Amino acid sequence: MAVSPLDLRYKNEMNAIFDEENTLAKWLMIEAALAKAQARVGRIPRSAAKEIEGKANTKHVSLSRVKEIEREIDHDLMAMVKALSEQCSIEAAKYVHLGATSYDIEDTAHALILRDAMRIIERKLKHLKQILLVLAEENKLRVCIGRTHGQHAVPTTYGMKFALYASEVERQEERLKQAGKRMFVGKMSGAVGTMSTFGKEGLRIQEYVMRELDIVPALVTNQVVQRDRHAEVMFVLSLIGCTLEKIAKEIRNLQRTEIMEVAEPFGRKQVGSSTMPHKRNPHRCERVCSLARLLRSNVSVALDNIALEHERDLTNSANERFIIPESFIVTNFIMNEMIDILVGLEFFPDNIRKNLELSKGQIMAERLMILLTRKGMSRQEAHELLRNASIKAFKEGKHLKEALGENKDVIKYLTERELDNAFDPDTYIGEAVEIVEKAIREMKRR
Repeated sequence: MAVSPLDLRYKNEMNAIFDEENTLAKWLMIEAALAKAQARVGRIPRSAAKEIEGKANTKHVSLSRVKEIEREIDHDLMAMVKALSEQCSIEAAKYVHLGATSYDIEDTAHALILRDAMRIIERKLKHLKQILLVLAEENKLRVCIGRTHGQHAVPTTYGMKFALYASEVERQEERLKQAGKRMFVGKMSGAVGTMSTFGKEGLRIQEYVMRELDIVPALVTNQVVQRDRHAEVMFVLSLIGCTLEKIAKEIRNLQRTEIMEVAEPFGRKQVGSSTMPHKRNPHRCERVCSLARLLRSNVSVALDNIALEHERDLTNSANERFIIPESFIVTNFIMNEMIDILVGLEFFPDNIRKNLELSKGQIMAERLMILLTRKGMSRQEAHELLRNASIKAFKEGKHLKEALGENKDVIKYLTERELDNAFDPDTYIGEAVEIVEKAIREMKRR
């Protein structure tokens, strides 16, 4: 019976990248590439390399047999070596894994596995960005209240929100690509990285193996590829999680009963609460926020793995079996969640308009301050006037326009029509539309 929610609730297409069958296939692929490279430099017979290459796959080397051997010898990589050797003739078996250490195979396999995993994440980021750009375009004229410190500020647009998120997703795309350049490296350098078992052909063997696998050789290693590379990838995944959490948290807050401007999709038969039939909880957004915390916690472990002792120790090995698959599976899951949420996002225009008017005009105080300044009043005087008028209007439950209409200094500078026009939030969004359109154009070009 499965215990981890990664195999149940949060299972997705990323699981197949990290399952044992795929890991074994990658190990065997590298063993085949090693034999081929050694034959190429004349260290083993070509016939042996050809036989190893033909048998180094999961059709011949079963996971069940590898597991059986592992139970006997308590070494997973060596269990694979023995299982592969069993499938080869006595002559070819002599050359299986010749000169390599376990992490020549395991760390090079890591690069191949993470390359496939990161390609999935990259595709999802591109898809997510496109959805956000569509939402930005569709909502570039949808005026809403902006909030700072949880308080009503001045008007903005939903197009601005979505364009902002799209630009952040694009930066995560760039970070993932940059991390990939440093992560997609392998090694074939032996026990402490000196290539002593390969003699003078070590650099050539490593180059041929990596070329066969379409990755680059690490410039210098000890027994392992250095874990700063892995930590960087984990950090990028956590950053992606933070971006998704930012979007999810905004939706959650905007879905509060008192605000209710937008809401995540709610199925026709969906249940919000086991006891309160009316509930429409933003549980998917809450799930995104929850799992983003898990991604951040895994970064701490990945950072600890960088400082291995001497030429290596095993303190990274056990935890990486958890944190790396977990972080990729969770990142992919919450990206799938956010894509679905945004595609089905529901808007409530009446509430958006109601919230614009909730402060009884006080959100336009900044505009009036600027307008009075243009008419000749000093900026500081105008600020103080609007501050006092806002306080008075709030205490007396009046609209700010009414409070200002009673002020002789305001009447001296502004006509009644100018005062009326100043309280239209739809005309106080600055360059918001142009900013959104420019962002969409530039991101679509890239």
